[in-house]
Amino acid sequence: KQQLLGLKHSQQSAIPDGNDMPLCFHLTPPQVIPRKLPITVDVPSRSLTVNLRAFPLSGEQAAAAMASNSVRVAAAQMTSVNDLAANFATCSRLVKEAASAGAKLLCLPESFSYIGARDGDSVKVAEPLDGPIMKQYCSLARESGIWLSLGGFQERGCDDAHLCNTHVIVDDGGNIRSTYRKIHLFDVAVPGGRVYKESSFTEAGKDVVAVDSPVGRLGLTVCYDLRFPELYQQLRFQHGAQILLVPSAFTKITGEAHWEILLRARAIETQCYVIASAQAGQHNEKRESHGETLIIDPWGTVVGRLPGEYSNRTSTGITVADIDFSFIDSVRTKLPIAKQRQPIEFWKSSSL
Repeated sequence: KQQLLGLKHSQQSAIPDGNDMPLCFHLTPPQVIPRKLPITVDVPSRSLTVNLRAFPLSGEQAAAAMASNSVRVAAAQMTSVNDLAANFATCSRLVKEAASAGAKLLCLPESFSYIGARDGDSVKVAEPLDGPIMKQYCSLARESGIWLSLGGFQERGCDDAHLCNTHVIVDDGGNIRSTYRKIHLFDVAVPGGRVYKESSFTEAGKDVVAVDSPVGRLGLTVCYDLRFPELYQQLRFQHGAQILLVPSAFTKITGEAHWEILLRARAIETQCYVIASAQAGQHNEKRESHGETLIIDPWGTVVGRLPGEYSNRTSTGITVADIDFSFIDSVRTKLPIAKQRQPIEFWKSSSL
């Protein structure tokens, strides 16, 4: 009864049919390459690690099927500081590594261009989307021939005291294709940590945004949005998303407790790939981010993780994985939750 669901998964468990238990299959006895091939490039004060996922080689026919049904993506991890030029230099290296690895899209983390050392610094550097900072990144996408997910960017708000935390999608021609302004703002007293009040300087967005790209239909979110599953349900079931993007700067405390669990839950309940690029490490005396950049498939399996060893989760670099469209279709066909879920009207009428 079982079928191999995705050629790219060298050890992928098939989805259970009825009461069957998950089993592991290969079409033919495969010759398997290691799942990750580490590549290290020296950068100032950190090492840049690229993790390339391999897939089982089971003949020319399987390889051809793999190539025609998948596309490569990359997710970056970095430690942004209060230096626009230094952050751009790091991003430039990451973009070039992703392009060299064959990725069609690179996702950079929240606050990729700047993280201030003092309260109010981010508002001071905020610019409109046609300003010089974003133009630099658009030029980088064009010169490297790769799509970029840039989120969130400090976009100038309605006045000098506010900004928008904006997720920007740039195509390989350097054109801005779509923007999403973060809806859920981080007003939180972190247990055992500091108090955050993002709404004091950030305007909340109002629109749910999805956009087509060469790697599939992208659902755009930012960081704290992750805790609100309704947004991801909307992106999947109302906007047809295949890949959910979650650029983030999770705190060390909340990240250790909830980061991977929440990401895998969003992937499973929407049957989408999730790409979660992360800020990592110590930005300044007040701020430290969890790190652990992840790519997760629609079955909830982590298919890309940076770094490979959890004990060093704050390294700078990229992780690379293949988006397998046939695997998305297979998961959604065998577990047809899109057809089985109840509309919002049902829940309103059934409430006591």
